[in-house]
Amino acid sequence: MLKDITLGQFFPGNSILHRLDPRIKLILAVVYIVMIFLAKGVTAYALVVLFTVFLVAVSKIPVRTILKSLKPLLIVLIITALINIFWNGGTTPLFTIWKITVYKEGVIRAAAMALRIILLMAGTSVLLTYTTSPIALTDAIERLLSPLRAIKVPVHEFAMMMTIALRFIPTLIEETEKIMNAQKARGADFESGNLIKKAKSLIPVLIPLFISSFRRAEELATAMECRCYRGGKGRTRMTVLHLKAHDFLFTLFVCFTVAGIVLLNIYLPVYTI
Repeated sequence: MLKDITLGQFFPGNSILHRLDPRIKLILAVVYIVMIFLAKGVTAYALVVLFTVFLVAVSKIPVRTILKSLKPLLIVLIITALINIFWNGGTTPLFTIWKITVYKEGVIRAAAMALRIILLMAGTSVLLTYTTSPIALTDAIERLLSPLRAIKVPVHEFAMMMTIALRFIPTLIEETEKIMNAQKARGADFESGNLIKKAKSLIPVLIPLFISSFRRAEELATAMECRCYRGGKGRTRMTVLHLKAHDFLFTLFVCFTVAGIVLLNIYLPVYTI
């Protein structure tokens, strides 16, 4: 399961999404999330799905990688679906389990919520972490939040903190897997027993993981101090961000997609969800 978590990983490439300005990608990621929640009918959802498939195809990220990243969400999807199926009412009953009636509207609502979660994970990952290096992401966050400096907000430190946290997620996952394998080799059992027993069995994993994390953080802080890092004040950048023609064209394409979703909601609301 841990191998399937790809959050925070960057896959180098030369696709259109890789070449987009990271500031544009951050803004478009927010627009994409809004786009998902704007969709109300089957036709609008179909357009969002087509747009997400287009993003995956353009990014040239293997589909297997995208599907693997969705595997850890399986439990969340099942719980979300069950909640919407059994707790949503409707007018068209399908069947009754004990005293709970399952309605057609609840099933459709559950499918829509599960689809939203899948689209959110797949689309935002392709737009941001998979196609944007941590350094570029830091620069983008800092540049977009730069107006907050007027009210004494430490923008650079905030951007650096977020990016370091995102960057070390794959490292911590790899470290956790190594510790668990080492514990299994010594006879540890993480699978059998009830929930409380499984939670207790993770204590031998958490303690060395915390120690390793603090040691790694100290090494990173020492390395930054040795390179005379003193925060964002007066710092220059090796790569200066500039908007290019393809940034404007891709943004225009996304705007047309959002407009299409709005129009489909108004003029072609096939089974509004």
